[in-house]
Amino acid sequence: MIHPSAIIDSAAEISDGVEIGAYCVVGANVSIGKGSVLKSHVVIEGHTTIGENNTFFPFSAIGQITQDLKYVGEPTSLHIGDHNTFRENTTIHRGTTEEIPTRIGDHNLFLSYSHVAHDCQVGNHCILSNNGTLGGHCTVGDYAIISGLSGAHQFCHIGEHSLVGGCTKIVQDVPPYMIVDGNPAAVRSPNLVGLQRRGFSEDSRRAIKNAYKKLFLHKKYSLDSLVKELQAEGLDEDQHVLRLIDFIRTSERGVIR
Repeated sequence: MIHPSAIIDSAAEISDGVEIGAYCVVGANVSIGKGSVLKSHVVIEGHTTIGENNTFFPFSAIGQITQDLKYVGEPTSLHIGDHNTFRENTTIHRGTTEEIPTRIGDHNLFLSYSHVAHDCQVGNHCILSNNGTLGGHCTVGDYAIISGLSGAHQFCHIGEHSLVGGCTKIVQDVPPYMIVDGNPAAVRSPNLVGLQRRGFSEDSRRAIKNAYKKLFLHKKYSLDSLVKELQAEGLDEDQHVLRLIDFIRTSERGVIR
């Protein structure tokens, strides 16, 4: 299942059933799980561990060294889970230090020219659309969607079940369950359609909508004071609203409003 034009280092670990197409390059410290497919012209290097049933389309570059100028040549790593798809020209960089690898979870979709920088932590069932870009040290929660031509500043957190609109500039944390759009980015509404598709109950969707109205429609007041009002009114009983409150309180860059 390996094309004769592919260059595979003898030290690479290739599981049974892996398909490697024409002109692919796989480095010495790469491990690829069973059922994965490298279409053609794919380059995978560095200490990169890839799970099962991942698909890499032409010209994707996986496990390249970090672009962080603090990098001094240590053996850093990238860990990729199962059932991910990396479309054409996707770039995923490994970490800057040995202690913090770049991590990709399971069932994610990275469309053409999307980029995941060093030390990022991407959850499960996420989508980065064409030219979606994550700066270093970003964290992306499960089921988050980052639309085309959107970019996230280093150290930003993108909450689970959120939706980032196209061409959005992200310089603060994206709250979970919300739609964020624009430049500068702003919270536009709760992601109610996405939440319904993912099985959120009607009561939870209503609780999230009420929390949105309280927290994001009164921008002249601080989020901290609005959280206290929300709690005083008993609007924080739903588990997802509690998660939203925790996200706001633990944010280090501040939360987009």
